[in-house]
Amino acid sequence: MPAVTTPPTRRLPARDLALVATFAALIAVLGIPGQLALFGNSVPITLQTLGVMLAGSILGWKRGALAVLVLLALAAAGLPLLAGGRGGLAVFAGPSVGYLIGFPIGAAVTGWLVERKLPGYSVPWGFAANLLGGVGVVYLFGIPLQAAITGTSGLVATAVAALVFLPGDLLKALVATTVAAGVHRGYPAVAPRRELVRQR
Repeated sequence: MPAVTTPPTRRLPARDLALVATFAALIAVLGIPGQLALFGNSVPITLQTLGVMLAGSILGWKRGALAVLVLLALAAAGLPLLAGGRGGLAVFAGPSVGYLIGFPIGAAVTGWLVERKLPGYSVPWGFAANLLGGVGVVYLFGIPLQAAITGTSGLVATAVAALVFLPGDLLKALVATTVAAGVHRGYPAVAPRRELVRQR
């Protein structure tokens, strides 16, 4: 009787797991300064979107998204890792849920775009990747769900997001791009595997 073989499982190397955990912790740390609600907006301003951009820009699409998912899973389990010490399933039923859903997808889109230019890191391309993934994708999920949960129109929610979130998010995108450029230049081993990127 022939031996039964099973396909090898693809697991992240220890280094990648460590990077995922490190960036999940970084995003949590960026929530320590707290949150700021302007003009009575139901969704606060936080620094954690900067961590989402950094995760995608530095780790690439897969590890970046995984780092954000780890953070969200721990927050859903009750750990106070979101800005303002929030945690638990109730957070995922509030006005911020769309933005939280957009976090891992935004990190993945940012990382995927950055990987298109590896092994080099183009600052203009990196900034565009952060704007599209870290801002555009997050807004794409966040604004409609905020409008639905709060009972406001999509137009009003979009205007509020542009007024309240966009100026700070543009600055975060610039910071994330600058930091990522330094990391890719000084620590190229942290970036996604170059040989895999070139084969795509």
